[in-house]
Amino acid sequence: MRAWVVARPGPVEEEPLRLVERPVPVPEAGELRVQVRACGVCRTDLHVAEGDLPVRRAGVTPGHEVVGTVDAVGAGVGGWATGDRVGVAWLRRTDGTCAYCLRGDENLCPGSEYTGWDADGGYAEYTTVPAAFAYRLPADVDDIALAPLLCAGIIGYRALLRTSLPPGGRLGLYGFGGSAHLCAQVALAQGATVHVLTRDEASRRLALDLGCASARGVYDRPPEPLDGAILFAPAGELVPVALRALDRGGVLAIAGIHLSDIPVLHYDSELFHERELRSVTSNTRDNGRDFLHLAARYGVRATTHPYPLSDAPRALRDLKAGRFDGAAVLLNG
Repeated sequence: MRAWVVARPGPVEEEPLRLVERPVPVPEAGELRVQVRACGVCRTDLHVAEGDLPVRRAGVTPGHEVVGTVDAVGAGVGGWATGDRVGVAWLRRTDGTCAYCLRGDENLCPGSEYTGWDADGGYAEYTTVPAAFAYRLPADVDDIALAPLLCAGIIGYRALLRTSLPPGGRLGLYGFGGSAHLCAQVALAQGATVHVLTRDEASRRLALDLGCASARGVYDRPPEPLDGAILFAPAGELVPVALRALDRGGVLAIAGIHLSDIPVLHYDSELFHERELRSVTSNTRDNGRDFLHLAARYGVRATTHPYPLSDAPRALRDLKAGRFDGAAVLLNG
């Protein structure tokens, strides 16, 4: 099979990915082999390729927003059959026995593993997934539209939960890429007023088209104080900006797995009056299932830009440069 690997982490302009021929993987006990039909391009893939995230597996194949079909079933797997439609997401495995897993916080498991970082992912023609961490997908949504839901959508939903936004609350979204434009649709459907702060003009137009109340520059003040905010951009310098935009008791959630350094915070203007700063770490499988249910209920749809699998490096360069709104998706075939 064809597969992209991170040959040497570095700037995407220096081509860290290499296209190679590899044997089709054999599913281990408890795993499914998936014939990849589509794979979303996530900013985390960019962090893996560029080395912002430390190497967990040398020569790893990135990609963790996979839509495909079950091609083979490993020993001991029940409830799945060849030909079933399947989704593969970021969280690949947890130990199931630690204190975090036992209390329902499997996203905090110290033994957790991740698709496209600890194990080969979806920038390939085939991948594998533990059956317990695979997602069943609706039949009435096409591959391209579904792929970004499997990480961008799920992690945006987790970030929204972390804001503890009150009913009818005022939400600010800093950055408006693949994850934010899906999160906005859920928040709007649940009755929130959404304000978008982003540097990109096309993304501001998309925000308004989706029904957001305002769309301004990333350093601008929103038109009203915020009950909650989510920082999607991996820019630590925006943390104090977003905190200053919060109303009393407001919460800022940081959605990304990587963030540049945060400047010194000023207590009176950025934290006092019980403003809170929270991080987001992966997601639980329940988060994923809940989000996919809500996405179907609310008609959440990704704005997508397809690329052939052979153009994976260009998709990552375009993501880094902000050349598209919404999300990029790699297609096999």
